[in-house]
Amino acid sequence: MTSLDGGARAALLRRGFVLEGLTLAWNAAGIVVLAVTAWTARSVALAGFGLDSAIEIGASTVVIWELSGTGERRRRRALRLIGAAFAGLAAYLLVQSTWVLAAGHHPRHSAGGIVWTALTAAAMFALAAGKARTGAALDDPVLRTEGRVTLIDGLLAAAVLLGLVLNAALAWWWADPLAGYVLVYYALKEAREIFFGAH
Repeated sequence: MTSLDGGARAALLRRGFVLEGLTLAWNAAGIVVLAVTAWTARSVALAGFGLDSAIEIGASTVVIWELSGTGERRRRRALRLIGAAFAGLAAYLLVQSTWVLAAGHHPRHSAGGIVWTALTAAAMFALAAGKARTGAALDDPVLRTEGRVTLIDGLLAAAVLLGLVLNAALAWWWADPLAGYVLVYYALKEAREIFFGAH
């Protein structure tokens, strides 16, 4: 990789801070929106997605902390914290999906939830791409790894959206928890690579 001069590195760091700040702001707003839509629709999926937003806030906070300092020890600690976020996300998805399927929970239709999850999926995919590019340019594994947390957030939004749409259109209430199991595998794979892979 080509070494960066001070000005180029500073510009990339500013971009990293902006990307994480946008992620924080979006997910903070999302917790409020999802609490309201989950309550009105009695939707376990939307309530659980609010927890995912809280996990994403934690991961973004870790990256901002890591970008503010230097040192391999700080970087390793930041990666472990993000790995814990992946593991927490996998645990949440596993418990939520299993509970919804076992209980046969049928949420109400939620137009607000459909709109918010569609917007969130688009926003998270764009932010994840920006973090991947910026993290690669900075050669920063923490920013790249947290970009994958954001990608999973987008995939989860898309899965919840699909479940909400199928429930509204065809009364397929079980579509969302089944999609959640796919994301459990992906989140566990990322956590395993962080904790047991080479960095």
